[in-house]
Amino acid sequence: MASRSHFYLSIDDLGRARGPEPSLSYAGAGPSDFAAALQQALREPGLFERWRAMQEEPDEVDPALGKTDPSAQVNAQVADLHTEVDLITDLPMSIVRHRLNLLIGPSWKLRDMRAA
Repeated sequence: MASRSHFYLSIDDLGRARGPEPSLSYAGAGPSDFAAALQQALREPGLFERWRAMQEEPDEVDPALGKTDPSAQVNAQVADLHTEVDLITDLPMSIVRHRLNLLIGPSWKLRDMRAA
């Protein structure tokens, strides 16, 4: 059984945070929308499958990158002038990073990670 991790993330300007591909990018209005979008991206394969279909050789994409966690939990809230995100999942950081980059590009920072 995979161990669960608690990721603490920060997004400086969620209003401008967008991924490189508009059709895959986060397009919500605030922290709650972002939390829902990231949670869905971690729980369900839809975002990964759309991204994979855009690759030159979709069949050569490592299927392990598409792993999901149906019990992933994401909460986000505004704190001072940035957005704080709490994420609990059993997915490895490589998959979390990939999904975050699809949704909001490099606009996020990992502040801490602990066992959940």
